[in-house]
Amino acid sequence: MRHRKHNHQLGVKTAHRSSLIANLSCSLIENGRIKTTLAKARALRPSIEKAITLAKKAHASDDSSKKIHYRRLAIARLRSKTAVAKLFDELVEQFVNRSGGYTRIYKLAIPRLGDAAEMALIEFVEEVAKKKTKKKKSSKKSKPKEAVAEVPSEEVPAKEEIASSNVEDGNGKDVLKEEEMIETVDVAEEASSDAEESSDSEANVEEASSDDETESSKQDEKTTAEEAESSSEEGDSEEEPPQEEKK
Repeated sequence: MRHRKHNHQLGVKTAHRSSLIANLSCSLIENGRIKTTLAKARALRPSIEKAITLAKKAHASDDSSKKIHYRRLAIARLRSKTAVAKLFDELVEQFVNRSGGYTRIYKLAIPRLGDAAEMALIEFVEEVAKKKTKKKKSSKKSKPKEAVAEVPSEEVPAKEEIASSNVEDGNGKDVLKEEEMIETVDVAEEASSDAEESSDSEANVEEASSDDETESSKQDEKTTAEEAESSSEEGDSEEEPPQEEKK
């Protein structure tokens, strides 16, 4: 009797159904997730989980003959050596700690356009890797670099000589005071010399301006004298003709 033997017929014959499920299993192993109808996803689920169980048995056994036996059974079920090799060599490690439920099915809200069939996603269940808690690094603000005045090359050896003399004398404080006094005297002398030079330059400017004024005044006097002489000559020339008439 065929009681409870009517599951997942998919409306096709046995040979068609077995090849269809084998193809779906191979595509799921290669891609990790496929989109198909809800009926095909439900028919695929028990078949692919049995293949995963064979891979786990081969992984757990130490006998090479048993490993080959389980691999051949999977090839007969999936009909693809490349898919079986990927399942037995790579994907089996993520299912070692699970005792079933290797796949999950998501129902999609939008049906297929052609025949309005219910669509679904089927994928492998992967173990979620625990996120490592990252330690917060203390944010250290970079301090701005202080501006360092450039010291000319001539002053450096002088400081070294002062330091060596302080060590030799043994009286560092007295020597430093004397040097500071000498430096202050030099600065005062330089300031006084600058003041004298500025006063000399001002005096030269005043002398030059006074010379210019005297020269301009002399030129004015000459021009006035010449004008007076010319006017006197004109007056004499005008007075001469009336004297001739009197004669």
